[in-house]
Amino acid sequence: MSEPVRPFTLAIPQADLDDLQRRLIHARWPEHETGKGWDQGVPVARLRALVDHWRQDYDWRRCEAMLNDFGQFKTVIDGLDIHFLHIRSPHEGAMPLLLTHGWPGSVIEFHKVIGPLSDPVTHGGDAADAFHLIVPSLPGYGFSGKPEGMGWGVERIARAWAELMRRLGYDRYVAQGGEWGSAVTVSMGVQAPPGLIGVHLNMLSIMPPDLGEEIDAEEQAALAASKHFADIESAYARLQATRPQTIGYALADSPVGQAAWIYEKLRGWSDCDGEPETIFTRDEMLDTIMLYWLNNSGASSARLYWESMGSFRPMAIDLPLGYSQFPREILAPPRKWAERVFSNIIHWNNVDKGGHFAAFEQPGLFEEEVRTCFRPLRG
Repeated sequence: MSEPVRPFTLAIPQADLDDLQRRLIHARWPEHETGKGWDQGVPVARLRALVDHWRQDYDWRRCEAMLNDFGQFKTVIDGLDIHFLHIRSPHEGAMPLLLTHGWPGSVIEFHKVIGPLSDPVTHGGDAADAFHLIVPSLPGYGFSGKPEGMGWGVERIARAWAELMRRLGYDRYVAQGGEWGSAVTVSMGVQAPPGLIGVHLNMLSIMPPDLGEEIDAEEQAALAASKHFADIESAYARLQATRPQTIGYALADSPVGQAAWIYEKLRGWSDCDGEPETIFTRDEMLDTIMLYWLNNSGASSARLYWESMGSFRPMAIDLPLGYSQFPREILAPPRKWAERVFSNIIHWNNVDKGGHFAAFEQPGLFEEEVRTCFRPLRG
């Protein structure tokens, strides 16, 4: 007997919001950084400004209402409660599209594209490009359940997502993802469950087995990006992949610490010229941070790194596949590397602007990439 899909209405107890206020008011701050700008991490003045907004002006109930308006649901898959948004398009013949977020993201990173993708006519587009949208929260993230044991890596999540689509009655659909969402979507492409007809990615971790001595400029740039990530940006990943429980205590106890952990990445990985507030509003950044704070998911989200860091690797996919390279993405693989493992690339494009949080940063460009990739698969 299949588990039921049940509606979910978000209503955070006021006591939890009051507790957050107390913690923000009584936060203990470190001394001023000794380096320049963001060299040593988030500058004290920048984080104080964000936290002041959080404490004085931010309205969680606005975000809560937005999520409830989208349509939220839960269902138990493989023993775990899975939360997801489900937005049915008003247009006949809409294509079902599964969207998977990453870290430090959530279903909120897609909130700007939900309307245009599901109802393009209302947003100046063509009904032929409409999608039904299914946007799940990764296990241990957002309002999904937290695994109580090991084994919930991206391969298992991919199987769970296929079951979710089957349970919702979609027998022909496409999938999209970036960051951890990319790893999950790649795993779905490898598994090729019945009904999945194509995938689109906006991040790829892929290296050829042997570059040899002759490499071109694009390959040199890709290697440089990979080295920069390994040398400068990957400390968080190594910590979460090796000691998720240890960092979890700090993130569970301090909302300021949780905010800093995410704020730094929103700045460092987005195409914002070093100023995240030029791409995201403070409310948008705090909405994302709140989904980690309210659910106490610092440790549970980090455990995905423990489970699956090795899953960011080349894996052969024969399904139709599209890729969009946003210029400030942390990795930049050349197409020729991808062609060694993906036999059916139907879309490959270098986008003009955007970074790691593509749908969140540049919703219009993201929407066009997804539409263009999947148009040949409609019918």
